[in-house]
Amino acid sequence: MNERQRARRPGGRSARIGAQVHQAVTDLISERGYGNFTVGEVAARAGVADSSVYRRWGTLEALLTDVTLTRLNARSPMPDTGSLAGDLRTYAAQVAREITGPDGLALVRLAVALSSNGPQGLQAADVLRDERTRQLQSMLDRARERGERALDASDVLDHIMAPMYIRVLFGMVPLTPDYVDGLVDRLL
Repeated sequence: MNERQRARRPGGRSARIGAQVHQAVTDLISERGYGNFTVGEVAARAGVADSSVYRRWGTLEALLTDVTLTRLNARSPMPDTGSLAGDLRTYAAQVAREITGPDGLALVRLAVALSSNGPQGLQAADVLRDERTRQLQSMLDRARERGERALDASDVLDHIMAPMYIRVLFGMVPLTPDYVDGLVDRLL
């Protein structure tokens, strides 16, 4: 096995460290909220050196963005059910489960906090928003290719995502299936 193959292997030490760091961030946000911990505290909690975190992510904001995107992509992937209504219902239900789950409020607060944390935080929030918008747009483009009604990603964000996030932020949960389906129905 050459050095390049070794560096690209899936899993292994690098994946374990990434998972440990991600969990440390999620735990610290749940316990203390955003802005109340340092890279050093994340590293200590994860059992790795500060330099490992800085080398891989560069800044706390970049790490927080990676944690949020990785989590969203793993737990709320873009569905492809064959219809826009089905895709939106499935996606909205996934997001509702994620943001009302054990670490959901921490992740919602993180997304909000990033956007109010100076230039680096704003840039991190932009990366997070742009990536999810790109993913939403790919789902909407598939629907358009099938001849279904053309929606814009901002429509989904404004009419489905925002109401759910606001309800979670203000403790207005649970997000029942009827409520989530109603958001989709009103948009369509």
